[in-house]
Amino acid sequence: MADPASVDTDPACASTEHPLSHTCVHLCVDMQRMFAEATDWRTPWMPRVLPRVERLVAAHPDRTIFTRFVPPDHPGEGRGAWGRYFERWASMTGDNLAPGMVDLVPSLARYVPPAQVVDKRVYSPWIGTDLDARLQARGIDTLVVTGAETDVCVLAAVLGGVDLGYRIVLVTDGLCSSCDEAHDALMVMYRMRYGCQVETQTADAVLARWR
Repeated sequence: MADPASVDTDPACASTEHPLSHTCVHLCVDMQRMFAEATDWRTPWMPRVLPRVERLVAAHPDRTIFTRFVPPDHPGEGRGAWGRYFERWASMTGDNLAPGMVDLVPSLARYVPPAQVVDKRVYSPWIGTDLDARLQARGIDTLVVTGAETDVCVLAAVLGGVDLGYRIVLVTDGLCSSCDEAHDALMVMYRMRYGCQVETQTADAVLARWR
């Protein structure tokens, strides 16, 4: 895996000098037990990024929103291709998951409340949820994004946020994936193709700017 701290925002158009203020929220994507523990969806290096994510949450718990990916109860449930997906991943449906595996990892769950939780049934946190409405009600225009996985649910969160006009600050060392190659490719893509809409910063840099 490439060093995430070496991935910089496109200097031509990103607003990396703009401060992070009261219009900012930390969107922490799917840091759940079923990705951290011994399941078929385990993300091996989640424990490595978890301390940085927790530092960001601890700094602004009342400005943190966690998402949780909630699988269906039974194998084969879901619209269209999702039904086939959950036939393939029958082990990750409610019938077969151990109790509590959909929960946030304990070191993050303790911040709820004041942190909030949004449950979703698909990769994107913008589909079938009230996330955008919650953010608009609070006057939020900027999202600091961490979580799992870089190339799946985080990708959906970032691109959906871009489409809705949010300024995205992606925490490069606060992301994890079960596929190193895909993670690295996404880091390059964010820098090379989305530099005007997605800033890439380390956790330390975000903490220093978000007072």
